[in-house]
Amino acid sequence: MFSQEHMQELVTYEGNGEGVVSVYLDTDSTRQSVEAIKLTARGLLKEVQPQHEKEAQTIERYLDHSYDWTKPGLALFCGRGGAFFRAYQSPVAFRNRVRLSARPYVKPLTHLLDHYAHFGVIVIDRVSSRFYAYHLGELQATEVCTGEEVRRLKDGAGSSAVGRRGGAGISGPGGGKHEDEVAARNMRDCAAAANQFFAERPIRRLFLGGTSETVAQFREMLPKQLQSCLAGSFPMDIEAGEAEVRQRALNLLREVNAEREAKLVEKLVTLNARGANAVVGLDDTLQAISDKRVETLIISDGYRTPGYVQEASGYVVANMALSPLAEAELSEAADVVETAVAQTVAQGGHVEVIAENPALEDAGRIGAILRY
Repeated sequence: MFSQEHMQELVTYEGNGEGVVSVYLDTDSTRQSVEAIKLTARGLLKEVQPQHEKEAQTIERYLDHSYDWTKPGLALFCGRGGAFFRAYQSPVAFRNRVRLSARPYVKPLTHLLDHYAHFGVIVIDRVSSRFYAYHLGELQATEVCTGEEVRRLKDGAGSSAVGRRGGAGISGPGGGKHEDEVAARNMRDCAAAANQFFAERPIRRLFLGGTSETVAQFREMLPKQLQSCLAGSFPMDIEAGEAEVRQRALNLLREVNAEREAKLVEKLVTLNARGANAVVGLDDTLQAISDKRVETLIISDGYRTPGYVQEASGYVVANMALSPLAEAELSEAADVVETAVAQTVAQGGHVEVIAENPALEDAGRIGAILRY
């Protein structure tokens, strides 16, 4: 399972000038055959042969003999003639691509971490709830909280009829009020159990599943910390299988991320227009990275351009006319945008890779929100 620690290893990897082959593959074998995927990979690897024949062979051997083809996405990194090799599976497919660079090409992985890292789901009804903790689309833990069966008292008697689950209670003399009190108590208990469950498994986003009435009532019972993570809700039966819950959450997560990205770009452009803590365009953004001022780097998916870097200081530049350093002091970077990503992550900054946003394209395809 890919983690922030793996990311740090990749961005700090030193290839000693030999270069690293990075391959991203769509390995969804439900939409194409395994042999077709392997053929695509071999075609990509031809772009780095014969200079990196050993790395290409190492990757092909892994696909032929080691990969289990259970996930729709795969990221591969190979350097030093195969001595350095890393493979990371993904719950979402990558766009097929290959890169040869001084360091591993990590932009698609930063996108994966940003979109799918550590989210939770609570499916709730009037009797019980189910908690799910996910990371990168894979289930990490689950738990069930069951309360008292909600039963409607007969008018004027203490006996009860068949238990009820689901949404709003049936009001009536005595009976409806009793049902609502039991359901509310169950939901309060489930909210407390959810707080404990997610306290041990911190999440960035939380989704609620259930009827609209139950979700609205339960939302108000959650602790403030979990309320701050709420990102959306969807109709869901408490008996639904985990696979259905996960797919609904992933679909909603994509929608939520698209909305969040649009707002983030709007914030970037607005701050820059005000002369506040933001820059747009390649030159100003690279200068901010060199000054270690970047809090969030925002780039268009697929943006690549050559430039220069001084590894010792972390200075990056695309236009030599703007550099205070002589060309002899700098090394060429085939993709200075990827260098900018690595530098930002190494400095503790955040990276957003955003696709198909006209406002970001108009701003130069790259920008940054600054720490100061």
